[in-house]
Amino acid sequence: MIKRIGYVVLVALLLTGCGAKKRRTTHRKGAPVISRTETKENTKVTAEERTEGSNLYPMPEDPGRFEKFPISDTQEYIKTFAEIAQYEMRAFGIPASITLAQGILESGSGRGELTLKTNNHFGIKCHTGWEGEFDFHDDDAKGECFRKYNHPMFSFRDHSLFLTTRSRYAFLFNYRRDDYKKWAHGLKQAGYATDRQYPQKLIALIERYELHKYDEAVVETSDEPVRQPVTDDAPEPEVSVTHTVVKGDTLYAISRKYEVSVDELKRMNRLNDNTISIGQVLYVRAQ
Repeated sequence: MIKRIGYVVLVALLLTGCGAKKRRTTHRKGAPVISRTETKENTKVTAEERTEGSNLYPMPEDPGRFEKFPISDTQEYIKTFAEIAQYEMRAFGIPASITLAQGILESGSGRGELTLKTNNHFGIKCHTGWEGEFDFHDDDAKGECFRKYNHPMFSFRDHSLFLTTRSRYAFLFNYRRDDYKKWAHGLKQAGYATDRQYPQKLIALIERYELHKYDEAVVETSDEPVRQPVTDDAPEPEVSVTHTVVKGDTLYAISRKYEVSVDELKRMNRLNDNTISIGQVLYVRAQ
């Protein structure tokens, strides 16, 4: 209860004063100091404006200590993180429903081993240039490096930046902010996940828990009109190439056929060893 109250206070501080056009600093005893500049958003959203969301909707300073967030079930996960998902939607245009559904799926509703020890809700790996805290976890390979955050809100912000700063996801921002179905399929097409059922899993979570209502609340209270889809200059999404295993196939033979290494095949398909079975569908590359 204390954890949730503290989180609600934090988000309330972030959202206080919407519509004002002056620089203001809000402080409450025991809470981070938040300073932000409020401006009306433009209707035309460019890549530069998306990355500027970090300035218009800043995160508080890092608390300097690791905050544990024990979550009992999916409903509590939604109640705990819905407001920060909406905050990120206002800042970057990513549907809150999509952010929440991905968080639920990737973190096991906040109860996954990786999330519990890192506050990493989206499985974001260290990658070149990461200078923050990190921890190791077995994923596609053994002992992979994952980013670690003192507070989950920084994981949510990293997720927003991940989607807004990579060109392969740029076409997603031509979709309506409240069209979660197109966003779900678009993420798969852009190569976010290798699971063929990834869009269906996201959509099922959104509809089961009515996560779309969080999108609607942001759209209804926003000064920015809902964007209509734009097709001109939208890059073609990546298309996954698959291979159905037949009698006599081996990972080595498949790797030679598609000019991809055995290790890469195992990584793309989350295989722990070289065992495959007849009828199994393998991802072999994206083109």
